[in-house]
This record gives sequence, C-alpha cells and structure tokens, in this order.
Amino acid sequence: MTPRPLTLADPIDAVVSDDDVRTALTTGFGIRTVEDLLRHYPQRYAAQGRDLGEQQPDEGAHITVVATVRSAKPVKMRNRPGSLLRVVLDAGGRSVDATFFQAHRVSHVIRPGVRGMFSGTAKWFRGQWGLTHPSYLILPAGEKKDGHAGALADVHGAGALAGLARAAGGDSEFFETIMALPHLPIYRAGKGIESWTILRYVLLALARLRHVDDPVPDSIRDGENLIGLDEALRLVHVPDSQRDITLAHHRLRFDEALALQLVLARRRHDNDDRAAPPCPPVSGGLAAEFDDRLPFELTAGQREVAGEIASDLSRAHPMSRLLQGEVGSGKTIVALRAMLQVIDAGHQCALLAPTEVLATQHARSMRAMLGPLGIAGELGAAGHATRVTLLTGSMSTAARRQALLDAVTGEAGIVVGTHALIQEGVEFFDLGMVVVDEQHRFGVEQRDALRSRAREGLSPHLLVMTATPIPRTIAMTLLGDLEVSTLRELPRGRSPIQSSVVPASTKPAWVARAWQRVREEVGAGRQAYVVCSRIGDDEPPARGKGSGAKRGASKEKDEKENPTVAAVDLYRTLSGDVLSDLRVGLLHGRLPADEKDAVMAEFTAGDIDVLVCTTVIEVGVDVPNATVMVIVDADRFGVSQLHQLRGRVGRGAHAGLCILVTETGPGSPTFTRLSDVAATNDGFALAQLDLEARREGDILGAAQSGVGGTLRLLSLIEHEDVIATAARYATEVVAEDPALTAHEGLARMVDAALDGSRIDYLEKT
Repeated sequence: MTPRPLTLADPIDAVVSDDDVRTALTTGFGIRTVEDLLRHYPQRYAAQGRDLGEQQPDEGAHITVVATVRSAKPVKMRNRPGSLLRVVLDAGGRSVDATFFQAHRVSHVIRPGVRGMFSGTAKWFRGQWGLTHPSYLILPAGEKKDGHAGALADVHGAGALAGLARAAGGDSEFFETIMALPHLPIYRAGKGIESWTILRYVLLALARLRHVDDPVPDSIRDGENLIGLDEALRLVHVPDSQRDITLAHHRLRFDEALALQLVLARRRHDNDDRAAPPCPPVSGGLAAEFDDRLPFELTAGQREVAGEIASDLSRAHPMSRLLQGEVGSGKTIVALRAMLQVIDAGHQCALLAPTEVLATQHARSMRAMLGPLGIAGELGAAGHATRVTLLTGSMSTAARRQALLDAVTGEAGIVVGTHALIQEGVEFFDLGMVVVDEQHRFGVEQRDALRSRAREGLSPHLLVMTATPIPRTIAMTLLGDLEVSTLRELPRGRSPIQSSVVPASTKPAWVARAWQRVREEVGAGRQAYVVCSRIGDDEPPARGKGSGAKRGASKEKDEKENPTVAAVDLYRTLSGDVLSDLRVGLLHGRLPADEKDAVMAEFTAGDIDVLVCTTVIEVGVDVPNATVMVIVDADRFGVSQLHQLRGRVGRGAHAGLCILVTETGPGSPTFTRLSDVAATNDGFALAQLDLEARREGDILGAAQSGVGGTLRLLSLIEHEDVIATAARYATEVVAEDPALTAHEGLARMVDAALDGSRIDYLEKT
C-alpha cells in the first residue's frame, strides 16, 4: 500500500514511527509537524568522498575507498604516550596508507584481512598521500562488490560512515542513497538523536511531500530572483551543487526576513489606528518653566531629539519611540521634559525601571531637577507644580498606600517604580505616557501590562530608553515598529574615562597599584566603586550578559579553575586591611530596600569613600564625585555591561578611571576582548563588537526576545540588505492589505518561517 502524500501541516508521527526518535525531535528541537522537520535546515554540508580514480588525489580532497586491510601495525609516538596504528589498504590493487590515533582502540577491529569503507581527507607527506584518522565502516564477509549491501546489520566502525550505517538501520538501499549524495547535509543533533537519523526522516518526508504552494506573490519572487518554496525546501536538504545551496538559502532567508517584517509592518499600522491623548506643548506650562530653570544648555542632539518627541506627543496616535544614547548622554532629562509636556496636557506619566536602586535614583534625581516644580502639596512648591511618587515592592504598607493613592487620584504627575507598577491594584487617574528605562531588562508582557493602564479606548504614548546602543540591523528587525532617536553627543563638561586591563595572575603588583590609585583619588576628595560579579559564597558567579559569559564548563569545574571574588568577602578585605583607613560601604541586591537606599544616600552625600557593590549600580546611578571604578573578575561581564558600569564614573568635573581586573592572561581571547573595551569609549562601536562576538541569538536577552536564536538562516549582522528589502515589501503589502486577507499565503508564512514564541513576542511588544 502506497503511503498517502504528506503536507507541511501533517504531524511528525506521519513520518517518524519510532517513539524514541519522535520524542527526541520534539523535546530537543520543538519538531511537531512535517514543516518543523523540513525547517530544521542543515548546519553545513560535507563533501562526499569520491572513489579513488586513476590519478593521484589533490591535497585536501575527500576520498572514500572500499579496501582490504593489508597490514596494521601499532607504532609508539615519540613525543607523548600512546601509539598510532599505521595501516596499508589494498583498494582494488592500489595501495593506500592510513593512520589511526589511539591504536589500542581500533587495532582489534582494523586488522589484516578485513574489508571496509574508509573516508577522509587526503594529506600529502614526503611525496606520498594518505588518510589520517578516517571514518570507517567494517564490511562483513559476503557483501556485494561495491561493499554496500549487507554491511549494516552489525555496525563496526567510527565517524560519519558508522553513523550513516546506524541511521540506515539495516536498509542497504537507503545507505547507498545517502552515500550517493554529492553534498551530505549535517544537522544540529541532540541528546538521543544523531544527524544521520534526522537525515533519514527528512528524506522520507521529502519523498512523500505533496507540492508546496508558494506563499510569496510572483511579483516579489520575480523582483528578487527567488526560487519557489517547494524547490527551496528540497534543495536545502538534497543539493546537487553549491549553487543549489545558495539558491535555497537565498529564498528561505528572505522568507524569514519577510515574515518578521510583516509582523512589524502590521504593528505599525495597528499603532496608527489606535487613539492616544494628544499632548501639544503648552505656552507657560511646566515644561517651559523647567527649561527656563535649567542651569545649563541642552546639547544640539538633546534639542533635536526633544523636538522629535514633542512632535510625536502632539498627535492623536500613540508615540512609539526608542531613545538610545551613550552612557551619560542625557537621556533622562530629555525624557523628563517629555513627561512634563504630557502633564501640561492634563495626563500622568509612569517610569518603569528594572531595579529598586535605579527607580529610587530616578525619583530622587527628578525631584532635584524639578525643584519647586516637583513637590506639589509641600511647602515652597510652585503654583502649578506636580508630584513625583515612588512605588516599589519593598515599601512599607503606609508608604505604598500613599503612593497608590497619589497615582489613582492624579496627585502624582510622575509615578516611578519597578515591577510593582504593573501589579494588580495599581491604577492611574489618567495615564498618558509610559517611559521604560533600560528596555532590554523587561519582558514584553510587563511593558504591555503597564500600557494597558490608560483610560478606556486610549493607548498611552511609549518611550523606551537604553544606554546600550543597538546596532541598526537589530533595531530594524526586532524593534522595527519603533521610531529611533539617538543621542551621541555627551553634555558639556563631561570628563573622559581612561580604562586599563590588569592581568592579576601575571602582574600582582598591578593589582596593588590599582588599590593605590583608589587611595589617591579618595585622598584628592573623590570616591570610588569596586564592582564584583557575585554577592557571596552561597551564590554562583554572574554569567556576563553576552560575550563575557564563560560557556560549556560545569559550575563546579568553573569555580575550581576560575574562582571569583565575592562582594561580601572583598568588602571585609578592603575595610579590614587594604583600605582600612577609608570609609568603605557595601551594596548588593539582597540588602533590604531601606538599607540599599541608605547606602546610596550616604555614597551620594560623600559619606562613603569606596562602595563595594554588584551590578545594582550598572545603570542610572549618578554620583558626579565618583572618579574611579575597579571591576574585579571583569571577564565575567559582557562588553555592553562593562561599558554600562564604566559609565558610572567621570560624570563630574574630574576625569574617570576604570580598571578591569582579570585572572586571564594576555593573548587569550577574553583578555583581547577586555582590551578592546578599554581601547574605546564609543558605545556604538562596542555594541557592534558585542554583536559580532556573541551573534544575534541573545542580543536582547531571553526575557526580551522570548526565545534565543530562532532565526535559522537570517543573520542580523550579515544580511542587512535582505532585511531592508523585506521591510520595503512588507510595508507595501500591509498598506494595501493590513489583515493580509488577500494574501493568505503570507499570513501562513508569518507563523511558518518563524516559531510561535517569537511571533507571540512580536505581537505583544
């Protein structure tokens, strides 16, 4: 009975009958349908070995021979323990030398008289060529002349040939089929499943697959020279040439870009259809009076961005804007001016911050900047002042009750808070604008929950801020529904920051010099930060965000080989010995909220000379008198995180100094990365470096992106042209057909080319 044809929507059990294999595919890769299986593209392709011809092979040629072992002799290695197995093969009357490592493991299998298949790369040495540690498959007696049939019942071998034989499961015809492929696809495998097993079921699926209708209109395919989807899905798995691979990748990569851009284009269109409270500038209002009170001039960049935001706020459609800028470029003051414009129009604003330290710092600094304009109801307040209210999860019951009352009655024009802002029971009188600081630190559901607190039928304006510059391709792809404003210019008077890398293991005297520099800065009346990657011994070290994270080793092994310094321990060492004559404080995330606030207040007031801390001071903390920072175990932090931390110094009249201490030595990739960070203060250059180092899978963090690495062929680094082209087509299609009702294929492709969790993320942003 001929099996029925398959469609992409069929469940995976229509192809895979083995329960263990099906479980491995589902749990390891989320493969539940035929389409999921066919969208599990090969990671790479291995050139199949050609049979040994009459001519000698070129250096590097991949050769496969069916041969008899003429001799096999173990030879001791000269410079290290162990033996090699030197083998002479008889391939149809031609002699082929082969060398195998670890003779004791293969000598009982590869012995004189046995026949097998041997596949490897030809290497020339002293005028002779041979195979070094080739993959092999021993063939039982009685096989056909070509060596294939009958070879699979009891597999003895190693490497690719043995894997292919196991995947064939005794099916000699299937084995011959895959051995005949000129470009052998290699798949990302996992626990309980090999690449060759995946290949077996991919080929079975393709053999039964009904012709796939193309979702992309002919006009787009013709304009971009794209092959059909049916052809692309077949060629990507079974290419005859490198050209086939290129054509398939070009088509499938474009599908990923187009699906993503269609989602973003529909979101932009939906945003334009929503209503928001128009907040045009008011003459003589809070915003204007705030400008008059500023003791300094805004930079040209701040004025330009402020104008863009003011224009957006004046519309009856919600603003959706990303404000990115260098550490210390003045984003907060731009955001505050925008909030005052919304308050002048009779509405409230909420500012969402990722940590209590940062939320408290924002509330304190905004009150200071506003002065009489921000203390409504208090003695000395201006006649039309507003109120800045702080709401965090660890506040006392009385303080929380008052903050909630300020929000719901409208007494507070600005409510600053952490995740507490989006908890049940938090209501606003008339929320007109949401500002999200360090937007990559929040999941999209959290941001969406706060936006939903506006009055019925209205959407608040949205401004998201980040001091981690986002490369253009990332912004265009994952934040493509947001207008982007960029601040590159630092305010006048901002001092430069010098950075140095200290290899502690090879230059211990330099570490001592680092503490001396701290002492010198404090002696000059200034202050210092000392940053550690973890709090205490009972907590694992921080895994740096991005390229700073060490991967692959177990925690136990990593801690034994690369012990890290805990903030609590270093505080004891510095306060009790190294810097015992200075006032040393301790700040970390596990301290009670009131204690954290008290420590920061002391440091801000200059009552603490040296603050030993974790990354709770990474963003937003502004103490102009702090001029030096020592980052211990700097290799534990990512590029962007180091740049953020470094931005806490040099914020006043004196130059900043950042000392990156690491146990890694010069010449290592990690030390080179730290040196790259030390070499420039350009956050945009470092953002590109960060992206190139860790690729795009986790560029916004797991909480931000929903999943990691869901783009299979599209690189946000290398394919900017593809993304831009797809964005143009998506905008044109959505302008004519917002719901994609006339483009059913494109609507299906949105869910097909990208997995569901990514689409959920995009739809909720």
